[in-house]
Amino acid sequence: MNEKIFSTLAFDQIKAQLKSHLTSAGGRTELNALEPSDDQATVQEAIDETKDGADILRLANGVPIPKLADIGPHVKRLSIDGTLSGTELAEVSRVLQTVAQVVAFFADLADRPVALRRLYDVVGQLVHLPDLTRQLKVAVEDDGRLTDEASPELKRIRHRIVTIEAAVRNQMNGYTRGKEAKYLSDTLVTIRDDRYVLPVRAEYKSHFGGIVHDQSASGQTLYIEPQAVVSENNRLREAQIAERQEERKILLALSEALRPYQAELTQNSAILGHLDFINAKAAYAHDLQATEPIVSADNHVALRQARHPLIARDRVVANDIEIGEHYKAIVITGPNTGGKTITLKTLGLVQLMAQSGLFIPANEMSTVGLFDDVFADIGDEQSIEANLSTFSSHMENIKRILETATRNSLILIDELGAGTDPQEGAALAIAILDEIGTIGSDVVVTTHYPELKAYGYNRPETINASMEFDNETLKPTYRLLIGIPGRSNALDIAQRLGLSSTIVAEARELTDSDSQDINQMIADLTAQKRQAEQDAQQAAKDLAESNRLHEELQANFDRYLRQKEQLMTEAKQRANRVVDDAEKQANQIIKDLRKKQLEVGKTAVKENELIEAKGQLNALHQETTLKKNRVLNREKRKHQLKKGDEVLVKSYGQRGVIMDKLDKNHFEVQMGILKMKIEANDLEKAVVEEAKEPKQRTTVHRTRSEGVSPTLDLRGHRYEAAMAEVDRFIDSALLAGYPSVTIIHGKGTGALRQGVTQYLQSNSRVKSFGFSPANAGGDGSTIVKL
Repeated sequence: MNEKIFSTLAFDQIKAQLKSHLTSAGGRTELNALEPSDDQATVQEAIDETKDGADILRLANGVPIPKLADIGPHVKRLSIDGTLSGTELAEVSRVLQTVAQVVAFFADLADRPVALRRLYDVVGQLVHLPDLTRQLKVAVEDDGRLTDEASPELKRIRHRIVTIEAAVRNQMNGYTRGKEAKYLSDTLVTIRDDRYVLPVRAEYKSHFGGIVHDQSASGQTLYIEPQAVVSENNRLREAQIAERQEERKILLALSEALRPYQAELTQNSAILGHLDFINAKAAYAHDLQATEPIVSADNHVALRQARHPLIARDRVVANDIEIGEHYKAIVITGPNTGGKTITLKTLGLVQLMAQSGLFIPANEMSTVGLFDDVFADIGDEQSIEANLSTFSSHMENIKRILETATRNSLILIDELGAGTDPQEGAALAIAILDEIGTIGSDVVVTTHYPELKAYGYNRPETINASMEFDNETLKPTYRLLIGIPGRSNALDIAQRLGLSSTIVAEARELTDSDSQDINQMIADLTAQKRQAEQDAQQAAKDLAESNRLHEELQANFDRYLRQKEQLMTEAKQRANRVVDDAEKQANQIIKDLRKKQLEVGKTAVKENELIEAKGQLNALHQETTLKKNRVLNREKRKHQLKKGDEVLVKSYGQRGVIMDKLDKNHFEVQMGILKMKIEANDLEKAVVEEAKEPKQRTTVHRTRSEGVSPTLDLRGHRYEAAMAEVDRFIDSALLAGYPSVTIIHGKGTGALRQGVTQYLQSNSRVKSFGFSPANAGGDGSTIVKL
């Protein structure tokens, strides 16, 4: 693409923002080379990698790429048999260690598993060199210094240096603390020419003997190596020389170890830089809240709520922009500062970002094209030096565009034909649009010329558009209205700003009546479009709510069908069991009859015996009319309870009196001093004794009931049933007066134990609880104090 478009549309600023997310030299190199492409495979591959990076950023905070230097120069030195320094080896070591970390990171992702489109293949190209990585990590510090473990000889020499240094310093410190200190200008030991020296006053320079290595600027202090330590300093110097020689040998050996792997090092560095670049694209997409674009090889652009990426999210106005499918030219009209230029730049910049493999600041399912070039004539580029006016500079740009553009290009022109006589400018603008139509490029232009409104209406594959203007506030809304040309607002604005009504009225009379009619038509169209959009939004909202209700009803209906089928199956199974039992009994009766007939010496079966057998068969018939079922009617009468009835609470085995009916299925029952809410099916009318003793004043004592066990065994019970039993058991234990009880829940999966614990924690009548001793079941049972 032409490089001018990058500065015109601020694509360079996008790259600058991407740079802040990079950590490696390789990533910065790849960013510097980033340009849009019109090859579909290349663009889709880059977008897929950005999608993978965004998924990894969301799931694992990105690919682990630390700060990495450019090792290209180091590899080049290896190629000419050079020896790398400690710093250079450290940078190579960091690359190899990062390779190991990245390989392990993606192996963990593959085990999770995480679906990626491209990056598993990219990481598969990394060459892991574990032995070499380990060797460098052991021998070289991160800052490039060689470790003591680099070789046994280096370790021995450094130990010797430490020993000699300690001896020299001890001897020198003796001078600074003893009676010799009075000859020193400062009581400290320093180093000159890699040898330990003392700062001696100039007048006592002969006192210590030895060698003078330096003097102060004033000449009052001489830095002298005392004669007594010269030999030790010589030994130290020899050890230091030996250390440097050993270090050179180690650096050479490590460089030789790396030399066969120059291609692998270069490839690893490039791939890590590429992964760093993908990380940066993902992080930038997250900052922008950008989405993955859909690439159209037919250049059908459909941006949903596209935003300019360099305008703050809380200030930018998003717009829907479409071109390429139903029309190839858009003519945007409207007032100045209404957002026309920003709309052009948004379309162009979003297209450049997408063709560079970046996510775009638009809603999901937005479609972008694959243009071989994007041209833009935006802004005032007049040049005094070149003697070009505004109009001339625009014409120069448009001339170059028309000479270069193809049918697969996108052209953006701001204020087409401006800067000259309006009539000639409008005619020239129409001719330029016709030429672009002949080329076949997609084009978006902005203009103030009313003649272009008619052009947008009459030309095929061309549509009018405008930037919305609020007549109430006299301010633009920056919303793009496709299909509606812009209207002139000058007279309305002048009238609202208080200009004399006489002047405004005279201006209206001077204005062409056709122009007024067009402006009124445009105003009506704008209002209708706004109302249509509001209706569409409300319809979409209603549709979403209807879909939600439909899904909810469908789910409930499916649940009903499943329950119905399950109940039918259970009913059939019970019916089959009843039939089987009845058949067995009938067969037994028939067998008995045959036996009686076959008994020797007896007469035929008597009539009363046949009647009795028939009665037994009839008894097997199940009554289907519940009104005639005496057992059910008797049970029903038992449960017809009312206030004042004495009842038996079956779950507690206690008698009580109904105090009130709370609702259809619950009664308030007083048992002794307790009032409790009891379900109706847990109550049974108590049998009234025939003779009652005269009423006496009674005292209710809380005594232990012999009918309630202090231990509840829940093993083998389902969770819901077990929790209900625990609740009843605790109530019964309280009524029985037990100070403590034991609940056996077993170990198993721990679900019952956890449920019991949660219930006991929430019950205010439980004083404390804990697991049984190890010899009494341990955590398989819980002791509860009430």
